[in-house]
Amino acid sequence: MASLKVDIVTAERVVYSEDVEAVIAPGIEGQLGILPHHAPLMTILQAGELVVRRGGQEDIMAITGGFLEVRPDRVIILADAAERAEEIDIARAEAAKKRAEERICARGAPGFDPARCEASLRRAMTRLTVAEKVRRRRRR
Repeated sequence: MASLKVDIVTAERVVYSEDVEAVIAPGIEGQLGILPHHAPLMTILQAGELVVRRGGQEDIMAITGGFLEVRPDRVIILADAAERAEEIDIARAEAAKKRAEERICARGAPGFDPARCEASLRRAMTRLTVAEKVRRRRRR
């Protein structure tokens, strides 16, 4: 079966580097499915769930945005932040969600930045959604 090389990189580390069968990424206009021999493409990613299919298995990650480049034999994802589902600290993500919700409720307070608060909430929700999805799969 045909494959393509996927590299997922953040400023801190290489999160993932494998030959895979498919990538499903959260583009700014919806989910993108990338298979081997996909046409070249470059796009912006939003916060969301990134799925990599390899050997009949799915590796799921939470990303908080970035860029995706598709080349004939390779996909490069430069992510603002990326975490494999098993690396997500659920208690920390829940605390971040609670803080973001409290900030949103405090609209009008000095230094309130609605875009920053909403982005924080979106990141926390993405992390929790990805972690919960993997936890449910393991229970089956």
